[in-house]
Amino acid sequence: MHTSQPSPLPSRAVTILGTGHALPERIVTSAELDKQMGLATGSVARISGVVQRHVASSADNAASLGASAARKALLAAGVELEQLDLVVCASGTQDQGMPCNAALLHRELGLGQSGIPALDINASCLGFIAALDTLSWPLIAGQYRRILLVCADIASCGLDWQQVEVSGIFGDGAAAVVLGTSDAGPKILASRLKTFSEGAELCQIRAGGSRYHPRRIDEPFEPLTSFSMQGKGVFRLAAKHLPNLLAELLSQAGLQQGQIDWVIPHQASQQAMQHAARRLGFGSQQVVDIFARHGNQVAASLPTALDIAVRDGRIQRGQRLLLIGTGAGLSLGGMILEY
Repeated sequence: MHTSQPSPLPSRAVTILGTGHALPERIVTSAELDKQMGLATGSVARISGVVQRHVASSADNAASLGASAARKALLAAGVELEQLDLVVCASGTQDQGMPCNAALLHRELGLGQSGIPALDINASCLGFIAALDTLSWPLIAGQYRRILLVCADIASCGLDWQQVEVSGIFGDGAAAVVLGTSDAGPKILASRLKTFSEGAELCQIRAGGSRYHPRRIDEPFEPLTSFSMQGKGVFRLAAKHLPNLLAELLSQAGLQQGQIDWVIPHQASQQAMQHAARRLGFGSQQVVDIFARHGNQVAASLPTALDIAVRDGRIQRGQRLLLIGTGAGLSLGGMILEY
């Protein structure tokens, strides 16, 4: 078992220059789903904890939603498209098999002839934390000055709507940030990623790659295209490891828990967020929770919550933020940053 403690590291002078998010126009309420599924009024909301979610239409795709979020983030940052050095997508779902999501977003933004590099970083629901951690190093090394990071996920098309416990919790959306370096103030204080692949089958979509390609299997393909989750297994494995993850982050940052201003979790599920807050010792008033009106937007969840809290004034410059969550793998990740 990997038991090494996080080595003390200097803070990284990386700043989030601007944030933005975008949602599909279509809103689907849980009351509507009750009627569609023939359930008693209030059933989906009670089971899922979601009152409404935004659902992509056939005209929406990850690139179009991502571009809308990106433009808002660029405007907030005061950065022009041509000032970008790198475009990165950290989505949990693919727009198509090839090319990468970032290339399609790049074209959607009108950068088709720019030569600005574009690439994906995929860590399912943990994409934002994993990408922010990974990209911080070339930023402080001077390889890049301005990076556009986008998470855009359309989960609704991969759900089995007969499984309300799973399908009822998801929504679609996109969020973006513009990253740069700071002379003073904003910085990354600690980060930690862990994977326990004993839980690799707890959250999965088996189709979408070469392992279960329709030309290589002798079983029906369509059932393999739906998301499946063993919720109790995910909950147990995450609950086992999250407290230690938090302790390592605080140690690496040289902080006490009381010095954290806001917790921004991946919006996994109502039960998961409530339990994690209690287990980790944070009050509900410290947690940015958008789950009831957005659902789980895969990798876009956490940066969407971040943007909403920045725009409504809850999050202020100089405050310390804890970003934390879980993702398929099963993976856990966290970051403490000074915003």
